[in-house]
Amino acid sequence: MDRFQAMQVFSRVVEVNSFTRAADSLGLPRTTVTTTIQNLERHLGVRLLNRTTRRISLTPDGAAYYEHSKRILADVEETEACFHEAAVRPQGRLRIDVPASVGQLILLPALSEFHTRYPDIELVLGMSDRRVDLVQEAVDCVIRGGELEDSTLVARRIGSFQFLTCAAPSYLERHGVPHSFDDLKHHKAVNYFANRSGRDYAWDFVVDGEVREIDMPGAVSVNDWNAHMTLARQGVGLIQTARFIALPHVQTGELIEVLPRWKPRPLPISLLYPQSRQLSPKVRVFSDWVAELFSRCPLLRGGDGTESCHDVQCAELSEAALRAPRRGEMAEAEYVM
Repeated sequence: MDRFQAMQVFSRVVEVNSFTRAADSLGLPRTTVTTTIQNLERHLGVRLLNRTTRRISLTPDGAAYYEHSKRILADVEETEACFHEAAVRPQGRLRIDVPASVGQLILLPALSEFHTRYPDIELVLGMSDRRVDLVQEAVDCVIRGGELEDSTLVARRIGSFQFLTCAAPSYLERHGVPHSFDDLKHHKAVNYFANRSGRDYAWDFVVDGEVREIDMPGAVSVNDWNAHMTLARQGVGLIQTARFIALPHVQTGELIEVLPRWKPRPLPISLLYPQSRQLSPKVRVFSDWVAELFSRCPLLRGGDGTESCHDVQCAELSEAALRAPRRGEMAEAEYVM
């Protein structure tokens, strides 16, 4: 039995959830696919798939074998790709994971452009705010915020996200507009909490090049960017959020920026991938494309006519302050949007 081919056949059956569709996509007779799975199960001494007349499902052993198989197949594909001539167009499946807000507001509107450039790359796009184990989950690359200290990953800085403080007009009409930090004591916030620690992220402002953190009384805390924005627009409280998320609502007047003299500190954004993917053509072209996208995205470039994201306070912010994790963040900063 060709165990490598057996892994390929098994993985395709799992992905398309059908022996027939797997056979068609691999150009094999259905009987060959069935026999291969049977021989593989006999060789391993475990059942990998539960089969009924209507559906196929993975057994616990099958799920574990599938995850190992995907990593092995991905490593072989990347190794072979490294030896292809540069003129060969990048191709194959590229599995990436990005924060939900980044995916919905920045990547999805531009994906047709990526597919026009690289039609032979099949993107598998996960959008989540959880920590992803790239090796264990066979993910090629992720976009994450903060200073990540995991030395097993290669990081490419692709930009930074600017933040602002804002609220709905209805909230400001009821509670007044804060003009100083002391005024914030009389206000309520819609806070954002870290998935791993469960703690609220502290609010911060850049004052004369230094970061000043403030504990804001909370009306409610959430860990989803959409819920965060919805509650702010409903007038529940003040929020600090990424500028690219708030900007469309600021432009329409649904939200109003407050304390504009003091911006929250920016968040460095990086593309990360395992060292084994460093020479992968498809990872390389995606990395270049997403860096270009971030550099020209209107939501990230001050397209509303306000100061650019590299305003005076950001420029004066010390590197140490920029890199220091906010209270509530882990050392390997999980993404907050």
